[in-house]
Amino acid sequence: MKTTELFQRGDAIRRAVLGNAHVDRSLANADDFGMPMQQLSTEYCWGEVWGREGLSKKTRSMLNLAMLSALNRPHELKMHVGGALRNGVSKEEIREILLQVTIYCGVPAGVDAFRAAREVFDTFDPAEAKQQ
Repeated sequence: MKTTELFQRGDAIRRAVLGNAHVDRSLANADDFGMPMQQLSTEYCWGEVWGREGLSKKTRSMLNLAMLSALNRPHELKMHVGGALRNGVSKEEIREILLQVTIYCGVPAGVDAFRAAREVFDTFDPAEAKQQ
C-alpha cells in the first residue's frame, strides 16, 4: 500500500474518531483484495471529507448516526456510535437523533438503531476514548 499525505491525514482522523484498535484491526485484516478499499476510504472518507473544516467532528458524527440508521447499516452504526461518543456527542443527543430517525425513516429502522446503540453503550469505555 502506498502512503500518501492524504492517507496520513485520514488515518489520524480515523484513529481519533474510531480508535486505534479498530483501525489497526481493519488494516491488519485487509488482504490484497480489500486493501484498496481501506486506502480509498482512509484517503477520501477520512482525509478529504472528515478533514474539511466546514463541519465539526461532532456534527459529522451526528449526521453519520442519522444516515447509517436510515440506511440500516448496524455494523457501521455501532462503529460510529463509539466515534460519536469520542467526538463529544452525549447519549442523550444520540437518543434524540435516533428518535428523529424513527419518525422520518420508520419504526423498524429506529428500533434497530436503538438496539445497536445500546450494544455500544454497554461496552464503550470512556477511559479508552480519552487515550486516543
